[in-house]
Amino acid sequence: MTATTGAAQKIADAYVRAWTGGDAEKALSLVADDVVCEAPTGRIEGIEGYRQFLAPFVGMVVNGKVIDVLGHDTHAATVYAVDLPFVQNLHGVEYLTVTDGKISHVISVFDTSPMVRARAAQG
Repeated sequence: MTATTGAAQKIADAYVRAWTGGDAEKALSLVADDVVCEAPTGRIEGIEGYRQFLAPFVGMVVNGKVIDVLGHDTHAATVYAVDLPFVQNLHGVEYLTVTDGKISHVISVFDTSPMVRARAAQG
């Protein structure tokens, strides 16, 4: 990151590196208590709901790679790839809003097709 990196980009970078590295609690420490997340599984409100969404997923990550983090002072986007026990190279993007130094809104988008193929292969 350069000296011109915005506040949201710095927070997003720390957040995505924490959870792709297996540390859900560190990632959650960067999230506001009243966070709202829009995920493929539906809308999640509040830190406890978000913990229930994030922590089990992070617990399944075998390997995580941060591809890029783009942003400025109030918004950032993270691009990542993860390997899970049942699927490799799952790509995702999160668009994050940062308010008062914490992530207050998350739009989580990931390619579910590798998971669908893995489930179909299991029979």
